[in-house]
Amino acid sequence: QVQLVEFGGGLVQAGDSLALSCVASGGTFSDYRVGWFRQAPGQEREFVAAISSSGGSRSYAPSAQFRFTISRDNPNNTVILQLTNLTPQDTAVYVCAARSMGSTPWPAGTRAYDYDNWGQGVQVTVSS
Repeated sequence: QVQLVEFGGGLVQAGDSLALSCVASGGTFSDYRVGWFRQAPGQEREFVAAISSSGGSRSYAPSAQFRFTISRDNPNNTVILQLTNLTPQDTAVYVCAARSMGSTPWPAGTRAYDYDNWGQGVQVTVSS
């Protein structure tokens, strides 16, 4: 079982950049596919991005693929979500999730129900 903690949330202005980190402990991190999701007030939880266990494959939601970058550093048990050109519509609680999925192909890992380990989430607020 892996435990996940997110870092890097905060208040930024429209057009700014922000980096979120998902730090894992327990388990074998290099076995875990990792995804980022977000949820705004009154909205459904939304997929943002995911990365394969090796870091060799990535998946992005259409709203994220031109502005956000997901990467991982397995020796440091960390997945990073780099957010750029932020808008107020990006305001949400961002949470990371992980699950050992082996070689299961995409779209596995792009849906909340794919995951069995979740972090607590961090708030990202973008002012206009």
